[in-house]
Amino acid sequence: MLKISTVDGTSERRLVVEGKLTDPWVGELRRSWQTAGEGLQGRKLVIDLKNATVISREGEDELLEMMKEGAKFSCCGVLTRYVMKQLAYRCRERAERKAKV
Repeated sequence: MLKISTVDGTSERRLVVEGKLTDPWVGELRRSWQTAGEGLQGRKLVIDLKNATVISREGEDELLEMMKEGAKFSCCGVLTRYVMKQLAYRCRERAERKAKV
């Protein structure tokens, strides 16, 4: 089960992800992120993963694609931080490879 809530603040809009980021819910995160990006009026859009309990390989792949498109994330917990650091590394690595070509 996955729950995605939108929390609007004065300086940012947060997508709060709770539960398991696995198929078939990965696509729902993408749709929610795209919808939340509309009408920001200068606010930041942050994907909050502090309550994500499981991130599948498909979930990681989607987060990586979103990261490459400029998504910003907030997380806590050893496992989630580790996953996000690995994804950031993969994102930088791919960008460096493309720059060399």
